[in-house]
Amino acid sequence: MSGRECLLVMDYQAEIVARYDDAGPCVPRVAAVLETARADGTLVVFVRVGFRPGYPEVSPRNRAFSSAKAAGRFLLGDAGTEIDSRVAPLAGEPVVTKHRVGAFWATELEQLLRAQDVERLVLAGIATSGVVLSTIRDAADRDFDLTVLSDCCADADPEVHRVLLERVFRRQARVITSAEWIDGHSKRE
Repeated sequence: MSGRECLLVMDYQAEIVARYDDAGPCVPRVAAVLETARADGTLVVFVRVGFRPGYPEVSPRNRAFSSAKAAGRFLLGDAGTEIDSRVAPLAGEPVVTKHRVGAFWATELEQLLRAQDVERLVLAGIATSGVVLSTIRDAADRDFDLTVLSDCCADADPEVHRVLLERVFRRQARVITSAEWIDGHSKRE
C-alpha cells in the first residue's frame, strides 16, 4: 500500500471521557494502540473540541454547542478540554481543535494529512454517534481508506453505538477491535 496511515484519537478529552460510562474501558485500549502506532511510525493526530473565550465560533442556531456555551463547557485552557492524561499527545504530535462535531469541518486536518501523504485513517473517538460518525462520512467523501476501532469508541446510547458499528460504519470502513489492529501491526515487520 502506498501512502501513510494515521491514527485519529478524537474527543478523548478529560470532560468527555468522564461523561460517558463506557469511555473508561476505552482509555487503556487507546493507550495500547497509541503505543503500537508510535513504535511503528504511524502518524498520530489528536482531535478535540474547544472554543475561545466568549465562544465566537458558536452560532445561536447550533443547539448542541449553544448549550455547551451556556454551560461554559469546552473553553480552551480549561482542564476538561485537555486530552485525557492517560492518552495525552507526546511532544510534536499534532492536536487539531475543532468547533463542530466532525474532525474535518473548518480545521487544518485535511491539509495536515495530505502534507504527510496519509491515505488510511484509523479512528478512535467519543462519541460514536458524534465525532466518529461525522468524521467517517466526511473522510469517506474525501477518499480516505477507513478503519474504525470498535472498542475504542463510546456512546451514551448503547443501541445507537451497536447499530453504527455493526451496520452503518461497515458501508464505508473496516470495523475491527484494537487487539486486531495491534496484531496486524505486529505482523507487518
